Amino acid sequence: MSTLPLFALPEKSPLVGIARLASEGESLLEGHNVEYFTLPAKSLLNRCISDRGMPFTWTINPYRGCEFGCQYCYARYTHEFMELRDGREFEQKIYVKQHTSDLLRRDLKKVKSGEGIALGTATDPYQPAERRYQITRGILEEFARHRGFELGIVTKSNLIVRDVDLLREVSRNNTLSIHITITTLDTELARILESRAPRPDLRMDAVRQLSQAGISVGVSCSPVLPGITDSPASLEAVVQAAAAAGARHIFGGPLFLKPCSAAVFLPFLAQHFPDLVENYRARYQERSFLPASYGKRIAQLIASLRQKYGIKRADPRGTSALANQWPVQSLDQQLPLF
Repeated sequence: MSTLPLFALPEKSPLVGIARLASEGESLLEGHNVEYFTLPAKSLLNRCISDRGMPFTWTINPYRGCEFGCQYCYARYTHEFMELRDGREFEQKIYVKQHTSDLLRRDLKKVKSGEGIALGTATDPYQPAERRYQITRGILEEFARHRGFELGIVTKSNLIVRDVDLLREVSRNNTLSIHITITTLDTELARILESRAPRPDLRMDAVRQLSQAGISVGVSCSPVLPGITDSPASLEAVVQAAAAAGARHIFGGPLFLKPCSAAVFLPFLAQHFPDLVENYRARYQERSFLPASYGKRIAQLIASLRQKYGIKRADPRGTSALANQWPVQSLDQQLPLF
């Protein structure tokens, strides 16, 4: 007599952790070559573990993946944790975290005095999904119920002005700073670098509106792309416009290129900047960072531009160590490639 079961037993899923949770997510919506999924979350606040001297202790990312499709995005590797190995899936499969307000209320008990929290380090909190799902707004509403926290928000989207009143409420009892990323003022260049992000002028107008609302806001020029956005003229245009918009701080750092990001960025270079491909390939072949000397030159140049246009700080907490460590560089000195 056969001992086989009447029905086949289900195979145990080989996926664990965040990969298993992602695989169990329900499809929410499709559109513009993008799929949205639910993502059950066990925690919202993540401790930052890095040897790069980050100015924050905790991170919050309301979504996994980002629809903006920035060619250089360093965060593509985060989809690999969910066993999604195609770098383009980072901008095509967006995971919407669930029960975020409840999780945050619980997780904030772990934060000690003086520990900074960064919102939007691996995904843009104001990407298109936010218009529909309002996960970021729910997080801010929770922060508005608390006091004594230090919160920084990074975004490329002018959608943030939707929450001006809520941001002001958060800032009443907490330390709040906003960082709007603007890598170039060249609209056509931004269109190919940051395919679906709002135009640079719209982002700069968001800086103006936030500043006029009395919110601490500045500009991030990061990443600075060698041979593409690192000329003194290009960086000066951003700093000058930021100063006119009321930015209180501005900083920029060189491109950070992990292998999963290089797999997307290098083909992009081959199409739009073919003369740069071999230089990039050689410089990033065995590392994700450029030599410190290049970063120093970028820091010197931006420090001199801040001085010229009256922006006092590199970041909200004060003038950065980089700005103090190296002498100011002449504005007419051309940065060598790498």
